[in-house]
Amino acid sequence: MDEQNITIQKAETPEDKLVNDAFQHLLDCYLASRHRKKVDIITKAFNFAKQAHKGVRRLSGEPYIMHPIAVAQIACEEMGLGSTSICSALLHDVVEDTDYTVEDIENIFGPKVAQIVDGLTKISGGIFGEQASAQAENFKKLLLTMSDDIRVILIKICDRMHNMRTLESQPANKQYKIAGETLYIYAPLANRLGLNKIKTELENLSFKFEHPEKYASIEQKLMITQESRDELFDNFTQPIKDALDKMGIEYEIKARVKSPYSIWNKMQNKHISFEQIYDILAVRIIFKPKKAEEEVNECFNIYVAISQIYKSHPDRLRDWLNHPKANGYQALHVTLMSKQGRWIEVQIRSDRMNEIAEQGFAAHWKYKDGFEITEDEGELNNWLLTIKEILDDPQPDAMDFLDAIKLNLFASEIFVFTPKGEIKTMPAGCTALDFAFQIHTFLGSHCIGAKVNHKLVPMSHKLESGDQVEILTSNSQHVQASWINFVSTAKARSKIQAILRREGRELQKRGEEILREFLQRYSMEPTSSVIDKLCELHEVDKPDELLVSIGDKTIILGDKDVDELNGKKKSSSTIGWRKFVPFLGKDGSKNKQQETAQQYFVVKEGFNKKKPIYINDDNINQFIFKHCCHPIPGDDILGFIDNKNRIEIHKRSCSVASKLKSSYGNRILDAKWDMHKRILFDATISIRGIDRIGMLNEVTKVISEQLNVNIHKIVISCDQGIFDGTLELLVHDRDDVQIIMTNLKAINGLQEIKQIL
Repeated sequence: MDEQNITIQKAETPEDKLVNDAFQHLLDCYLASRHRKKVDIITKAFNFAKQAHKGVRRLSGEPYIMHPIAVAQIACEEMGLGSTSICSALLHDVVEDTDYTVEDIENIFGPKVAQIVDGLTKISGGIFGEQASAQAENFKKLLLTMSDDIRVILIKICDRMHNMRTLESQPANKQYKIAGETLYIYAPLANRLGLNKIKTELENLSFKFEHPEKYASIEQKLMITQESRDELFDNFTQPIKDALDKMGIEYEIKARVKSPYSIWNKMQNKHISFEQIYDILAVRIIFKPKKAEEEVNECFNIYVAISQIYKSHPDRLRDWLNHPKANGYQALHVTLMSKQGRWIEVQIRSDRMNEIAEQGFAAHWKYKDGFEITEDEGELNNWLLTIKEILDDPQPDAMDFLDAIKLNLFASEIFVFTPKGEIKTMPAGCTALDFAFQIHTFLGSHCIGAKVNHKLVPMSHKLESGDQVEILTSNSQHVQASWINFVSTAKARSKIQAILRREGRELQKRGEEILREFLQRYSMEPTSSVIDKLCELHEVDKPDELLVSIGDKTIILGDKDVDELNGKKKSSSTIGWRKFVPFLGKDGSKNKQQETAQQYFVVKEGFNKKKPIYINDDNINQFIFKHCCHPIPGDDILGFIDNKNRIEIHKRSCSVASKLKSSYGNRILDAKWDMHKRILFDATISIRGIDRIGMLNEVTKVISEQLNVNIHKIVISCDQGIFDGTLELLVHDRDDVQIIMTNLKAINGLQEIKQIL
């Protein structure tokens, strides 16, 4: 340690001082931890990495070595990892970016550090490359390496965290790609590993870069309402503090404020405003148990004491003490009614539970000499086992693979019993068929139904916590394609897809034979251009799907196919006609451009992807607006270069765009509106309220007379004095929608007004 201090004191330039101070801070944090003090090996790794990255700078202009130090700092301070992880973090880019090899790392730092650095090198440069298949393969590498040593993914999450914290230096299209990938993959991974603080920050940073204005708006509203929240917290917690003091408990009470991303997510999902969210504040009681073995009982004792002060909500007691979440989370959640008439959630946990809640499985390891996963992390092992099963079955489609993994990442748990009373942890929302596949593939593939709590139910029946399930099978039963629509676990979905693919291969072979014979009759060959034309004609996305459809006779080849292939006439489904027109002229009629074959903008070689594309009144027809999210001016949008080098426009919050950012990041473009209120767009607003005479007349007056907005369609229904309605309007942009909604709110009796996205 003395030698290291001497080294740092030799700093000659401000830049050297910056680097050495950052490393000294890392050492200080490590020395303050409970790990064995292996300062020499960490110092050796720092000096090695510093020399290897000498002269290299990040986009921000700072020395490159600052990045590995920052990643190591996150691993040490925010995850509580030890010397092996810190060394690996310091060295994580050396093999990728310099002439050093994994063998060099192994010779100097040993096999464990080398194995982790090798794993990190394999998945470097972001998870995904240019092609979808390559992206899926890289993600599989990530998960396979992770199942060998979980520290690979932990350091990768640290790496991503620092990249997100320094994302300002990247161009906008890269920001969307990295932020989208983070939200789609890394935040769920952090959540599944119990890294709650890191998950929350990753979500917030992604939100900040994708929707900067919305993020700033929520931050400002949180700041404005801070004082009233503090007052509510103080008034609510004072009686609780008095009760806990009387019980002689050592504790601290913290306010937990909902993150900007969570608030925005709730606003989007429930179509409500910031002011309508009532669970922004929660209270956390963290106590030090008198006896470690009594901590669960002490949680319940605290619950009993505070429920005598405030009335508890009977349906909102969450016992994560006796049944911890799969990521190790333990706590008791109870919702209490405050004296101000507000429901407030209280989370009760011991200091040990709190540490695990913040640092996840890493917190378990802090108290161990070795870092291997043990039986203590059984749930994590089960999860990794499921991931391995999915990896064992090759998925031809990157999107299917990502969806399958994400089903496992996001799932919250329920507890289900077998007929013999054995408890199984299953994702919330799972069906009897999911349960069947969880136990055995044979059971799932031959399932005809189930008995839940001794009552006969269909295989699509959704299970609830505490259900006892018996699976019923028949040898004559076979997997159906429709099953994919109601299973909800990654395991069931991957098994069904694998079985269907096996059957599909037979149909594909038959389809190939039929196609070959058909083309031979007309002296044609089954070239890729011929097959692409047939896919276009029959509106099929992939050649494999075309061949399967030909094989099972859902597509019958005939004269129109020959005419199309010979170029004699165009079919009604010819690409180039716009199938969906999201915008209209001011008189409500289609533009003349839309009445002729559409000329889309095509991205040529040398196109600068770093510059934003501007959509204006004159060029809007050159871009493809997809059904999935229906963007209109004022929405945060991005561009995506499709397989034909045309540009699709999506909302940045669109679920399809989320997958595209994660799987095809290098095709993402920054897109901006430059519209001048010359074109009208469709927008739908739903209204709900107490019915009365003249209500509809007032609504139409506000829209048509006051605001001079064209009502395209109106649907109203009334039941027992409550009316529901939808208004389809023609607007110029998102600002028009906000003005309409603001004016509608002034109508007496209108209770709910929201935009249908």
